[in-house]
Parts: sequence; C-alpha cells; structure tokens
Amino acid sequence: MEPLIILSGPTAVGKTELSLSLAEAIGGEIISADSMQVYRRMDVGTAKILPDERRGIPHHLIDILEPDEPWDVTQFTERAEEAIRQIRANGHLPIVVGGTGFYIQALVKGLQFDEEPRDGYREILEATDSEKLFEMLQNIDPASAKTIPIGNRKRMIRAIEYEHYHGEPISALNKRQREQPYEYNSAYFVLTMERAKLYERIEMRVDQMIREGLPEEVHRLLEDGVSETCVSMQGLGYRQMVPYLRGECSLSEAADRIKLETRHFAKRQMTWFRREKDVIFLEKKASAEAETGMTEEEILQQMLAVLREKGILS
Repeated sequence: MEPLIILSGPTAVGKTELSLSLAEAIGGEIISADSMQVYRRMDVGTAKILPDERRGIPHHLIDILEPDEPWDVTQFTERAEEAIRQIRANGHLPIVVGGTGFYIQALVKGLQFDEEPRDGYREILEATDSEKLFEMLQNIDPASAKTIPIGNRKRMIRAIEYEHYHGEPISALNKRQREQPYEYNSAYFVLTMERAKLYERIEMRVDQMIREGLPEEVHRLLEDGVSETCVSMQGLGYRQMVPYLRGECSLSEAADRIKLETRHFAKRQMTWFRREKDVIFLEKKASAEAETGMTEEEILQQMLAVLREKGILS
C-alpha cells in the first residue's frame, strides 16, 4: 500500500506549525483537509496559512474555489487523491493536515458516496427551519441528533436525506464506515492538548481574528455578492458575524458566539478522533511549565520514529 501521513486534531491546537516542521524533516508536501481553506478571499476566519508562511513547502487544496462554489467530501477525496499522485510523482511524501475528520476518513478508507435522487426532497429540507429539521432528526436518528448541532444545517439535511432514501439512520452508515480498513499504509497522528488550555487558545485566536479584520472580511464577501446561505458562509466565524454586520448584536456578542461554538466544535472533533481506529494521539505541552505533554520537538521525533517503524521512512 502507498504511504500516507495524516496530522489532525482539534482547531487551534497547533497543527499548522507542526506540519511545516514535519514536511521539512521528511521531504513532504501538504494536502489541506480543511473544509473552509479551499475558498479564496476567506483568509482571516479560516486561519489560513498564507503563501509567505509556508517555508517553500507546496500546499494543496488551498484557495482553489470561489466562495459561492460548493465543496463536499466527494470533491475532496477526488482532488486529494489527485494531489497524492502528483506528490508521489515529485518523489515526496503526502501529508494530509486538517481537522475535518470525515474528509480524512473518506480518503484513507476509500469511501464512496452515492448521489441522491434530485426529486425535490432536498429543496423541501433546505426551506425548512433549523428547529424543525432538528426535531425530524431526533425522531429518525437520535444518535446523530446527539452529535449534530442545530446550527449545522448541512449535516442535519444530509442525515435526514440519507434516512429518507436508504431506510436506515446515517449513524448506522457511519458505524460501518469506521470499521472499514485503511487503503493506505498510513500513520494517523492526532495532536491534542489539555482542554482548558485549548479553550484558552481558541478564545485568543478568535480575538486575534477580530483584530486582524474578520468583520471587514465578511463584509467584503457580502458586498461582493456572496450569499450568506452559501456553504462557505456557514463556516465558524462567518455565520456568526453576519448578525453583527446587520446591527442585530454587538461585536463582543458575535465574538462570544464564535468562541462558544468553536469550543463545542473542538469537543466534537475529539469525539470523532477517539472513535477512529489506529490513531496515535500526541499530547502537546500546554506551556513550558506544564507537567504533562511533550514539546513540539519531542512530538516530531516520536512521529519520525513511528514513520520509520511503519516503513514510510527508511
């Protein structure tokens, strides 16, 4: 099987910096598994690594779409597989980096997704308010209702649509998919951190985004004609900023909402990773004085040892 390295973990844990160090150490190229960094002109709210920050390391699946274009797991796997072939042809190692666990699972397990019939059912769901969608989800798939927040209309619609066409809850499909074997000789690393410190980092990141111009970025997108209903505008930081720009809440209230929903998102990410098989968890020191965890250099050395053990590195 072809080698594939995955570096994932919750938002704000420090994946980007570690991925650069890893790529430099092994001659790697990076494939982004972030569902928002594919969009151009959405830089601040996605914490996107900019070209002058990449240390000359090629990055794939960043800035490839306009904000009004759709993006889903099928497109991700197709483009990621294409990038893997290109990276291997370059004589380098592919490193998938990002926090979208579903995308990573689909890639490493070769999952296929059938296109649902276009008979108008999705349009009915899209016109239904979120509270009603959540009630429908609770009735047909209580397990999914516990993991899909009411604010995530895309996932709620997908779950309801799947049950409608297949006669089983999408949580059952997810369980089967988790049990499928990997199609790559993969090393799947998940970077973690003590929860309180991670939440502190999330809050600091949101404050930094506000200072660096997140409200202005969202305003420009809306002025350019990007609808708030677009998939891109449902991302964390973007959908919460729209009410502020309408004058429906203060900037501090919008920031607090982003912080709260990002903390919840990080918690759901960790729940996902704990369910995956053959994942190697690496706890990062919350500070130089912390008694638990490893420094970034210690983590890097452990990753290199695992790659040698798996035969990915000679």
